Amino acid sequence: MAIADPSNVTMNLPRRDARDKLLGRTRYTVDRMLPRMLHAAILRSEVASARILKIDITRARQMPGVRAIALSEDAPGMHGIGIADHPLFASGVIRFHGEQIAAVAADTYEQAQAAARAIEVELEPLPIVLTMADALAPGARLVHPDWKNYEVLFEGGARGGNVAWEATVVRGDTEAAFARDDVVVVESCFRVGRQNHVSLEPRAVVASYEDGRYHIETSTQVPWTVRNMTAKLLGVLASQVHVTVPPVGGGFGQKFDCTLEPYAAILARKSGQPVRLVYSRQEEMLTCLCRENAEIKIRSAVTKSGDIAGREAVVLMDCGAYGGEQIFLTTMTAHTLGGNYKLGSVKLASRAVYTNTPPNGAFRACNGVYNTFALERHTDEICQAMGMDPLEFRRRNVLGDGDLGATGQVFEGDVLGPMLDRMEKLREASHSKEPLAGGRLYGRATVVGTWFIFVGPSTATINLNADGSATLITAGVELGQGTMVQALPQIVAHELGIHPNDVIVRNADTDAAGFDLGVGGGRTTVSVGAASLAAAADVRNKILHTASELLQTQPERLVLRNGRVEIAGIEGSGMTIAKAVQHAHRLTGPVVGSGSFTNPGVPAMPGCAAGHFIDAIDIPVFNVHDCEVAVDPDTGHVEILSYKVVQDVGRALNPRAIHGQIQGGVTQGLGYALHEEHTIGEDGCIRQDSLETYRVPLALDTVPVEIDLYEGAPSIGPLGAKGAGEVPILNPPAAVACAIANATGCRVQQLPLTPPRVLGLLLGREPAVELPHIKIVSQLAAGLPPAIDLTPFRADRF
Repeated sequence: MAIADPSNVTMNLPRRDARDKLLGRTRYTVDRMLPRMLHAAILRSEVASARILKIDITRARQMPGVRAIALSEDAPGMHGIGIADHPLFASGVIRFHGEQIAAVAADTYEQAQAAARAIEVELEPLPIVLTMADALAPGARLVHPDWKNYEVLFEGGARGGNVAWEATVVRGDTEAAFARDDVVVVESCFRVGRQNHVSLEPRAVVASYEDGRYHIETSTQVPWTVRNMTAKLLGVLASQVHVTVPPVGGGFGQKFDCTLEPYAAILARKSGQPVRLVYSRQEEMLTCLCRENAEIKIRSAVTKSGDIAGREAVVLMDCGAYGGEQIFLTTMTAHTLGGNYKLGSVKLASRAVYTNTPPNGAFRACNGVYNTFALERHTDEICQAMGMDPLEFRRRNVLGDGDLGATGQVFEGDVLGPMLDRMEKLREASHSKEPLAGGRLYGRATVVGTWFIFVGPSTATINLNADGSATLITAGVELGQGTMVQALPQIVAHELGIHPNDVIVRNADTDAAGFDLGVGGGRTTVSVGAASLAAAADVRNKILHTASELLQTQPERLVLRNGRVEIAGIEGSGMTIAKAVQHAHRLTGPVVGSGSFTNPGVPAMPGCAAGHFIDAIDIPVFNVHDCEVAVDPDTGHVEILSYKVVQDVGRALNPRAIHGQIQGGVTQGLGYALHEEHTIGEDGCIRQDSLETYRVPLALDTVPVEIDLYEGAPSIGPLGAKGAGEVPILNPPAAVACAIANATGCRVQQLPLTPPRVLGLLLGREPAVELPHIKIVSQLAAGLPPAIDLTPFRADRF
């Protein structure tokens, strides 16, 4: 069968949705209106920990315009990832400030708010567990006293007390590694705060109940998750829930969950009218499923020649009041802390810890961002202790072809080494700095990062239309990343010999498209793209057979190009694809193709990993970043002088789109590095509840990024592509922190590096980060037998 030549697939295809978005014509979920539509409001707790004694909705029911009120009895089920620990409404107990108690639908939003305020709730205060240190202290009050009774949805993780989940890696004998007489042991501690996604479009949904089915139009990254979770919470078959997704005004992981859709669905059924629920900016800030605050302790045993003989680390992740996505995200630690460098042996534990704070969730590159910060700072501390050049140490130790990852998987290809070589050339080309004015301190750092592409199942269907265009139907969602309007049309068009503009991409619709894991983790181009390529190949096969009958030649002699079916080597021969389709309509019917994709998974070493949702990396993605900074010693202000990126992209299908992703990811990462942080008050409430108090990068904070796309690394993605959207945010906090440490000579252990914090470091007033509640002491160091002790990694320790 004729096969498309992949050499011409690359193009700087502009976004087809750019003009409409710039002119404000794109209609997001927040813009949707239906006849007779009601407006919903949520009654939220104003305390972080309490027992519910009574809820009285008598007065609220009588308020003007009220059509329906929903309480915990309307959705008694529990949901979660790994563990079903989360009720839709607070039931019996309040566990965080802002927790949902009731939902009201009324004719206007103001009426719904007034009715919600009129609901009378009687509470009995309970002690608050605010920090992970408090949660793990001996005798700590349990946030979930009934944790043993929760339904376990995924086997393998250790649980107990205030530890919602623990994922571990044990490969090799770290005890023996740390006991060697030719190693230097370096131990580091780090702490990071919470980061808000600040999506331009808040979470929003419009739900209706018609013909015995729930119809949900929502701003989400995961339409099938919304479908299945809503059905579970409402106690109906999943087929009774229909989800569609308009263009989404940003997600970054915040919308990789089912958060507000069930409330609107319940109210729609109870009222018999469509219901709109849109979170206010304050609600978004207070309950946004932040990137979690975390604490990391890491220690390495390094030989005098510079090899890493052993590494041990513990990462505490604050999941807040409920496990949620943090259960899944404990997996990431193995592939970041154990992902950049060759390790002789390794022991890692990642624990999601319950506290009486708002739940946290996924955020672009998840916990990989702060784990990379911790790992690269730890690497520089190793180099300082050993008296080694940081670049040479990295070059010696980065993973290469045939090396083992933390969980024992075997990596393919030498990627990070050549990428470091490229970065060194970029550094040399720009290394001509004059002394900085005003006595500012100069620092520079180059760091590496390893991330991975989520794969998982995807499906696609393509209808080849009578005019020669194609309609692509998937459950993929356009979040603003451009994949649905750039990469996927390119892949399909390349296979069918048409222009990408002639590929119509339908919005996600669970009634029309097959199952998909969701848009996140850089997986859309890979998984949905591979399914779309398979569907296009199916269509291609059919159209070539149809044309071969008309042209009386073998299908193998035909090619598809420029909207035509032609005999190979005879330009202008044959016919238009449209004519072939029209012929097929008359003889065999419409030309439709389908495709699906998943990956069985790369094998890990048996017995290495426990509690992981992903034991090994299907598609690793590598990154090398370089940052130059100037630090004002009088104010602590940090200026980014230059920023360079060498990014592994597999194959760059659309370089312009990738450049945009890198620029955006670096900017977002610099915000996390320098000023973004949510803090928790003594009442358990997030202090920064608006854009006036939460500092995000502004236009003048944007730094031009010098970009070098590294192609050719192994990938199972379509045409050799890899996802490019997540990995750019991975390295900036590490690069900035290491550069500031080099500029100031101070030990950097915490993010964000705000001017007050940097000034505190310079003045010696910033307290060192010490984490006595995290213990990773080697048994031999404690005078115990040399056998590997797994007790710290078992649930019975709680």
